[in-house]
Amino acid sequence: MRALIDLLIQGKHWFVFLLLEAVSLLFLFSYNGYQRSVYFTTANGVVGNVYSAISSVTSYMDLQTANRRLESENQRLYREVESMKKKMAEASLDTAAVCDELVGYNIVSAQIVKATVHKANNLITINKGEADGIRPEMGVVCSRGVVGVIYMTSRHYSIVIPLLNTNSKVSCRLRNSEYFGTLTWHRATPYSTYATGIPRHAKVKKRDIVETNGFSDIFPPGIPIGLVAGIGDSEDGLSYLLTVKLFTDFSTLREVSIITNYSQPERKELEEKADSLNVGE
Repeated sequence: MRALIDLLIQGKHWFVFLLLEAVSLLFLFSYNGYQRSVYFTTANGVVGNVYSAISSVTSYMDLQTANRRLESENQRLYREVESMKKKMAEASLDTAAVCDELVGYNIVSAQIVKATVHKANNLITINKGEADGIRPEMGVVCSRGVVGVIYMTSRHYSIVIPLLNTNSKVSCRLRNSEYFGTLTWHRATPYSTYATGIPRHAKVKKRDIVETNGFSDIFPPGIPIGLVAGIGDSEDGLSYLLTVKLFTDFSTLREVSIITNYSQPERKELEEKADSLNVGE
């Protein structure tokens, strides 16, 4: 404390000088308009430059955070684009496949008036019937693939057994392969079903396309059904149990088409006669 007092005493002349200088400047800028304007102009310029420098430094320091945020946003947008590309490719592929395979067949369009998707034995009611040439055991498809089989008809309506029915059995195969099996539903989910009977020596991989094989009088060959989503073994271990993600979205399905001229009466009659003979028994 003593040292501070000695310092003040020794430098009193400087302190008096600074005090008088401050009072002089105060009088100068307070009572002279020109000097006052020069002061404020200069002060504003200095302050502006200081703020600009501070802003530049702050912006530079925030660049890393901004870059991380932009990178994260770019990755999210990239994933969304890739997902949309995949969905669009699958949709266009499925639709084109259905249209190509049905060239030359008579198709009757119909609308769904009632449907269920969460029961064990789901049924679909459509607004076309016998008056429109619809008969039992005709195949029903949509723009994306197989829907089901006509079960009962009245004059203006028909009942369809869809793939989402435990009584549904549709012959299927792996695309570009001669291995075939049977499509069944185990009431697990309305978006997938199972293919059984594919032998273990068949080359199967996920995302393989499952389609109709044309062995029945209901569907022509090559109508898409879905994609292999899971590969497991049957109970006896002799064949695969494939989980098939269906192309057809039954929860949003509204429009269907019935294939009215695929059934071949001559072939069916001959096969029924052969079965009646009990050949091999």
